[in-house]
Amino acid sequence: MDASEAVTSKAAETTLVTLGDIEAAAERISDLVLRTPIIQLPHPRRPDDLLHCKAESLQPTSAFKLRGAYNTIAQVLDQAREHGIVAQSSGNHARAVAWVAHRLGLRAIIVMPEAAPRTKIDAVRALGAEVQVVPSRLRDVRAHELVAQHGYIHIPPYDDPRIIAGQGTAGLEIVQQLPDVDTILVPISGGGLISGIATAVKALKPEARVVGVEPELAADAAESFREGRRITWEQDLTYRTIADGLRTPALGVHPWEHVKRYVDDIITVTEEQIFAAMRHLTLAGRLVVEPSGAVATAAWMHDLVSSQNDGGTVAAVVSGGSVDPALLAKILQQTG
Repeated sequence: MDASEAVTSKAAETTLVTLGDIEAAAERISDLVLRTPIIQLPHPRRPDDLLHCKAESLQPTSAFKLRGAYNTIAQVLDQAREHGIVAQSSGNHARAVAWVAHRLGLRAIIVMPEAAPRTKIDAVRALGAEVQVVPSRLRDVRAHELVAQHGYIHIPPYDDPRIIAGQGTAGLEIVQQLPDVDTILVPISGGGLISGIATAVKALKPEARVVGVEPELAADAAESFREGRRITWEQDLTYRTIADGLRTPALGVHPWEHVKRYVDDIITVTEEQIFAAMRHLTLAGRLVVEPSGAVATAAWMHDLVSSQNDGGTVAAVVSGGSVDPALLAKILQQTG
């Protein structure tokens, strides 16, 4: 079976996550995962126009990834204690897996691409995980090699129903915290976060719109959405964006099935718009945000979301805050 046949076969076997799966995940992870607040952010030009920011950057590991990682590990805990776990990630999933492993006394091996920010690699090592840094193109390959060689339990970053259900708990919380929400903006890369959020939101409030946002320099998901088929970009293209958490070259197979069913639109933002959003979130929202975590806010700030002009209530997921201090300082020194 070649690679294209394998993808087709996997898609045929995909089972969509349900609201019940997400509610079960919410109960499963409630002891370690923070129910993050929604913080109001005024528009830089229209102070009465507010964005409701779901501050996932305030999680213990600085990103939403803790939800899916813990939900998955909790369901394979006996095997994980016996064999150890392995994960691949550019940073936030790596940190989440390492943090859970540290809390539960598990051995964790994390494969990270050489292009990952040094601050994220250091944060994972500080939690006691064994880190293997590999060429970016080999990140996924190496993780699967380790599973085959040593029998480690694999905790994938996004392409797994357990991951999707865990990330979907953020969607449950948004609807509970903001019942009148009309549009929810969600960063999109591999698609685990938006898949879970869209599944929860469409079950609880089907009239609400769920819109993905990604960098225009890594717009494989937007192209896939327009074309109606899952498209892969070359990694050299997606790695151009400063948003290191959104460089995945294609949506996962499981997320793509959810995106087709539940997501209303996918839009893109420029690098300059991302920087402006990071600056505004820090200065006006009191939130430290990494580039990947700022893309949803960037779309709102630059009037790319139609419902805000219609007086609708707009929420955005601020997905992570693991930013290089030097980069943040540089951005904050910029004017306007």
